[in-house]
Amino acid sequence: MKRLVPHPVLSLALLLMWLLMTRFSLGHLILGGAIALVAGWALGALEPEGPRIRRIWPFVRLVGIVSVDIIRSNIAVARLILTGGRHGRRRSGFVEIPLRLRDPFPLGLLAMIVTATPGTAWLEYDSDTGVLLLHVFDLIDDEAWRHLIRDRYEALLLEVFA
Repeated sequence: MKRLVPHPVLSLALLLMWLLMTRFSLGHLILGGAIALVAGWALGALEPEGPRIRRIWPFVRLVGIVSVDIIRSNIAVARLILTGGRHGRRRSGFVEIPLRLRDPFPLGLLAMIVTATPGTAWLEYDSDTGVLLLHVFDLIDDEAWRHLIRDRYEALLLEVFA
C-alpha cells in the first residue's frame, strides 16, 4: 500500500483542495485523484533517505548538554546586553571550524544547535573543505569555540550517526 500511495495524507489533502477549487463531479474526482497520486509519487522520489541512528544514549546526552548550554548562553547574552559587556570591550567575530561531519542530517542538527544557542550564528558551510564559518557575539578565544563545536557537539553527533 505504501508503494501505491507513498504519502496518503498529502494525496488526500491535494484531492480535497482540488475538489474545493472545482465543482464536485465524477470527472473532477478522478482527475484530482490522479493528480494527487502523481504528486505523492513525485514527493516520494525526491525524499532523501532517512537518518540511521546508531546509538541513542549519546543523543540523549547531546540533548541534555545542548539544553544546559542554551540556558547558560541566554543568561550570558542577557548579561552582556544589559550591562554593556565587559565595560564596552565586547568583540564579536568570525571563527572557522573544520568539521569531520559530512552527512547532511547531522550537519543540519549541528546547524540547529548552533543557531538555537544565543550569541552564535551558523553563517556558512563549505562542503568541499568541510569548514564551518561561525559568528560569535562575544568572541574571547577562537580555539575555545573550535573545541566546543568539535569536541562537545560534533563528537556526540558522530557517535549517534556514524
